[in-house]
This record gives sequence, C-alpha cells and structure tokens, in this order.
Amino acid sequence: MQAALRLIVGLGNPGADYAKTRHNAGFWFCERLAGELKTSLARESRFHGLTAQAKTAGNIGLSLLLPQTFMNHSGQAVRALMQFYRIPPSEMLVVHDELDLPPGQMRLKFGGGLGGHNGLKDITAHLGTQEYWRLRIGIGHPGDRNEVVNYVLKPPRREEQEAIDGALDRALLAWPLLAQGDFAAATQRINSNPASARTEASKKEIP
Repeated sequence: MQAALRLIVGLGNPGADYAKTRHNAGFWFCERLAGELKTSLARESRFHGLTAQAKTAGNIGLSLLLPQTFMNHSGQAVRALMQFYRIPPSEMLVVHDELDLPPGQMRLKFGGGLGGHNGLKDITAHLGTQEYWRLRIGIGHPGDRNEVVNYVLKPPRREEQEAIDGALDRALLAWPLLAQGDFAAATQRINSNPASARTEASKKEIP
C-alpha cells in the first residue's frame, strides 16, 4: 500500500451563484465527506479557503480544503496548506469535475495529464509537479468546445444531477479504502460500473 492521504482538495468556485453549477462537483464531494467524518468546514484566511480537520481510521491527520480563490487560482490555497502541514503532493487527492466523462462515471488516477482543467493547471504550476492523486467526477460535455465555459457554470439537468449524486455516493463508499492507502481496491470500486455500484451502495452503510 502507498502512504495514506493527508489532504483532500475539492475544486469549485465560491459563492451562492456557483454553488449548484457543474464546475463545483469537487466542492460537493468534500462537503459530503466532511459530513461523513463529522467535521465542519470553516473559513481559514491563511489557507485562502474553507478547511476542516479529521482523523482517519489509522489516526492520521486529514485536512479537507475548498479553495475560495476561484478555480483559476486554486493553487494558492493548496500550496499554502501543504507547506504549513508539510504534506507531500503524493499524499493529496484533488477532486474535480471532468468534461470527458458522462455524469455518473468517475476515474481515480495518480499523475498524468491535466486535461485542460484550469484548477489542475494552477495547482500544478504552484507545486511544480503533476504527481498527485485526482478523482475525476464526470459531468458530461456540451458537444461544442465553444460552449464549455457556459456549460460548466450552469447547474446539471435533473437526470444528470441524480447520476452525479450516485457517483459521489460510490466515492464515499470507497473512502475507507482511500483513507488506509489501498488505492488499488479504491480504484476498482470507484471506476466500476455505476449501475452495479448503486446496487452495492444500497446494501451498505458508510463507515
């Protein structure tokens, strides 16, 4: 197993105007995870974001971060928190929306390309490395690249939101595996077929 995660970053844009938009899928996951871990997100000016602290099953300190700098400047908040707690990039998971996956699908991966995502671009620029974990939450693509900005800054349709919510449920079910550094098992759980995962989720309670 690899080292357990010490930082979960959810990407999105701050403010009520953006709260329900597709680009905030990373925020949605972190907000749900904070609830499951029974911790609260609060503004922390030195980290330029909303943060929460928790302990994993292995008693490892875990930070949650929702940058409040807007998507294109996410790296400022990430670098500030990582430097303060001395967290290496390899122990960070960034959760973000993904145009190239349909709603309901997710992919967990380490490193690799940035896929044109401005939040990932800024984090990578601030850290000087792409070697960190990403959880890609599918939101679908408008079909025309000229419509991408307008698309990500609008709320999903009802059926899309239901599929995204199902994916977030599946990711939360995989959280205990992520928390203990079992990324192979977590990847299998997260990247599995959404329909079978929903059936499994209905039978289990989240630890």
